[in-house]
Amino acid sequence: MNDQPLRLALIIASTRQGRFGAAIGHWTAGIATGRPEFATDVIDLAELHLPADLSGSAHAAEFIDRIGDADAILVVTCEYNHGYPASLKLAIDTVRNEWAAKPVGFVSYGGLAGGLRAVEQLRQVLAELHAVTLRDTVSFHSPHDHVDQNGRVTDPATAKSAEAAAHTLFDRLTWWGTALRAARTARPYALTG
Repeated sequence: MNDQPLRLALIIASTRQGRFGAAIGHWTAGIATGRPEFATDVIDLAELHLPADLSGSAHAAEFIDRIGDADAILVVTCEYNHGYPASLKLAIDTVRNEWAAKPVGFVSYGGLAGGLRAVEQLRQVLAELHAVTLRDTVSFHSPHDHVDQNGRVTDPATAKSAEAAAHTLFDRLTWWGTALRAARTARPYALTG
């Protein structure tokens, strides 16, 4: 049995000017770092310069390695026009085999739907890459009304429900991350095609 902490890649997806993703990412990272079963690597896509033509670069190689090293992945995503941001699609497509047989959880935010339509689309894309997406999510509906720019949830009721949902999500990431790490160690996951 591997007693090492699970390596969690926490991806902040939005790269827009004035984005709210950093605040939600900060909140999520705060919960993650309080969980001793994780060693958290925060990957802010706004800080990477991934080539749009997927030709590769030092930033792309670094991102691929960080996903490859991860035992579990947590995506913090917004919803733009009923979908997830182009920056996240580029990041997903930059990596290939390193997604396989790893659990992916979601923290989403935006409008009345709280980013859940983006999450549903991501489930389809990540299934194609042999990732295991988790059912349990955290969703912030109209986050500007409940979260400040520093990632502090200002509404007590929202804070309580969001933290409870986050701990459920992290419990699921722990289970799947531990199980899939052991499975990949015992028998590497083979991709065909």
